[in-house]
Amino acid sequence: MGNADFAQLQDAIYSGDSDKSLSITESILAEGIDAKTILNDGLIKGMDKVGVDFKNGDLFLPEVLLAARAMKSSMTVLKPLLIKSGVKSSGKVILGTVKGDIHDIGKNLVGMMLEGSGFEIIDLGNDVEPEIFIDMAIKENCKVIGMSAMLTTTMMMMKETIIKMKDRGVYDKVKVMVGGAPVTPQFAEEIGAFYSANASEAVDLAKKLFSMQTN
Repeated sequence: MGNADFAQLQDAIYSGDSDKSLSITESILAEGIDAKTILNDGLIKGMDKVGVDFKNGDLFLPEVLLAARAMKSSMTVLKPLLIKSGVKSSGKVILGTVKGDIHDIGKNLVGMMLEGSGFEIIDLGNDVEPEIFIDMAIKENCKVIGMSAMLTTTMMMMKETIIKMKDRGVYDKVKVMVGGAPVTPQFAEEIGAFYSANASEAVDLAKKLFSMQTN
């Protein structure tokens, strides 16, 4: 029991074994360990290792997607228990691919990695109008928006969204992070957003943005 079980759970997630991840999660729950401990000591630690190795080039996108799916399979049993026990998330993040763009693999991976790190994700999907991002941020009192674009032609929708956020008085209350193949750190800085190069960087950035707002 104990650490050995959590190590096995971390390994199952790292290796992308969804069935094993789920069965280990259920067996740890059956031993009376609470869902929050399993989330922190099993899922989040497993996904942290995935994030580090992905950043270092030791893991590649297909392996990270499998790990994220394994994490999600465990979350199917943990999520209702976490909600029931009133466990607070690390923060709420709105995600979406901007208007005119239907690419969503990168955005989906960011969502999975963030969820694996304890964040609550509101995924608006793709082809998202600026107003939808803003309306949802207001409705959900959300402090971080993540926008993705995979085309140079749709990148400018990020800028337009931020302009409209300023017009509606939302920009000062909400941090914006952006990413996607054509997006650069320079472009992010120009439009007043924060840049992440990949999904593991997005997790680090989200943590930083929330800490900036709570300090």
